[in-house]
Amino acid sequence: MKYVLVTGGVVSGLGKGVTASSIGVVLKACGLRVTSIKIDPYLNTDAGTMSPFEHGEVFVLDDGGEVDLDLGNYERFLDVTLTRDNNITTGKIYQSVLEKERKGDYLGKTVQVVPHITDAIKDWIESVSLTPVDGKEGPADVCVIELGGTVGDIESMPFIEALRQLYFTVGQDNFCLIHVSLIPVLGVVGEQKTKPTQHSVRELRALGLTPHFLACRSAQPLLENTKQKLSQFCHVPVANILNIHDVPNIWHIPLLLQNQNAHDAILKQMDLMSVAKPVDLREWTKRAETFDNLTTSVRIAMVGKYVGLTDSYLSVVKALLHACVACSLKPSIDWIAASDLEDDSAQSTPEAYATAWKTLKGAACVLVPGGFGDRGIKGMILAAKYARENNVPYLGICLGMQISVIEFARSVLGLEKANSEEFDSQTPDLVVIFMPEGSKTHMGSTMRLGSRKTLFRTPDCIMSKLYNNSKHVDERHRHRYEVNPEVVGILEEAGLTFVGRDETGKRMEILELPGHPFYVGVQFHPEYKSRPGRPSAPFLGLIMAATGQLEAYVRSQQNGSI
Repeated sequence: MKYVLVTGGVVSGLGKGVTASSIGVVLKACGLRVTSIKIDPYLNTDAGTMSPFEHGEVFVLDDGGEVDLDLGNYERFLDVTLTRDNNITTGKIYQSVLEKERKGDYLGKTVQVVPHITDAIKDWIESVSLTPVDGKEGPADVCVIELGGTVGDIESMPFIEALRQLYFTVGQDNFCLIHVSLIPVLGVVGEQKTKPTQHSVRELRALGLTPHFLACRSAQPLLENTKQKLSQFCHVPVANILNIHDVPNIWHIPLLLQNQNAHDAILKQMDLMSVAKPVDLREWTKRAETFDNLTTSVRIAMVGKYVGLTDSYLSVVKALLHACVACSLKPSIDWIAASDLEDDSAQSTPEAYATAWKTLKGAACVLVPGGFGDRGIKGMILAAKYARENNVPYLGICLGMQISVIEFARSVLGLEKANSEEFDSQTPDLVVIFMPEGSKTHMGSTMRLGSRKTLFRTPDCIMSKLYNNSKHVDERHRHRYEVNPEVVGILEEAGLTFVGRDETGKRMEILELPGHPFYVGVQFHPEYKSRPGRPSAPFLGLIMAATGQLEAYVRSQQNGSI
């Protein structure tokens, strides 16, 4: 196995995940099979219990693993299906070592960070890197490892030591270290500063790792004298100093690497020149250029509760991008804090209230994504009501579907107290309930997680046609509340149709409102499986409905011409 390690220095949030994914794309374009591992040095066992404000979205895998959003980047860029073991955390490592200690596996030994924790990290990396993730038999050729955080963090020290040992074990022909660093420009001087990168590399070398490549993040392309200086003080050849400057969209990053011959240099470092094919990034080039040349945009109102940090909805944003590009459109997302739409906001923050409603009414479609807790729920209900009553295309995901059920029950059935058990457990009109198998004492990994089957009750529905007339779909879930099966009958009598259910027929998965241009709720999270060039069906339906393309598409699906 060949390993490419991507570390970060100076500051966090430099785009190590996108850089690591892009390196994987370039190597894959050379005919190599690529897998990836993300190391998160935090003590949490997984990302499942972390606030989206704290760490961005939680990405869910097929096997139900709740992982870091960077694994979403890997899946989208490399078109692979990862497992929960592809995300290593300090919590997982210590848990596995402590379980062995309790069983007596280290009997008589003093259990220490070195060698026991570092050995566990190495063993994990070596075993997971052999697991195929691309649907083919046998292990991949290259494993790209991204070490989260910044070099010098106390949390990442055991991982750095384990990776140093791994480098020593596998040999220099099987290991390539790429250090991502920031080259800032101070406003007064206007000069590209290399000192932060010098310090960062010095820290890394003091820990026993010398980078083979520097991937320098900067606003503008690096000047030649900046590269010379970095080469001289960081002990890296000029040819191995890669510049990842700001680009119009992230699909350009693999092309940036290709233009700098990064693939040849990495292949030489890992002695892969004899097995690699000439790089072929025509599809990526076409994708990047297509997006750059789009001129028409579509306005999408995103009504959520974590709108202060766009990474909280990263996969939703990417799924909208994929769907828009498929329709030759640019996405123009209007972020609306759900609480700003509420009546209370009209008194407390009238300007925000007026702006929120003006934005909502100016959008071509409305999307209510997933979330937890009761903050902003009234605003989401108002957004769903507005979309339903005014024939505005609407997509509700997970919580967004439950919101549409609550709104319909209140407005159409007249059940004024209709609510979810999550927000009001004492209401007499429970239309959304806590799942019978859920745990009320433990929060981590106790939801309905991972890929599950949804069966269509009838082929004569919009969602079945959007899923290419499929009889069933497999999508990823992450929820602990569901539509109350006892109220489904009266909801359907009033006009709301549950066109998709799970295999038992008791769990509602997809709802539609016949007669509405596009009013859809899905209990699953379709955004997790959306890919560039293969947009997710519910998102594609939303964008096509917003731009008047859906009716023709559905008709063509009916006639079997697509």
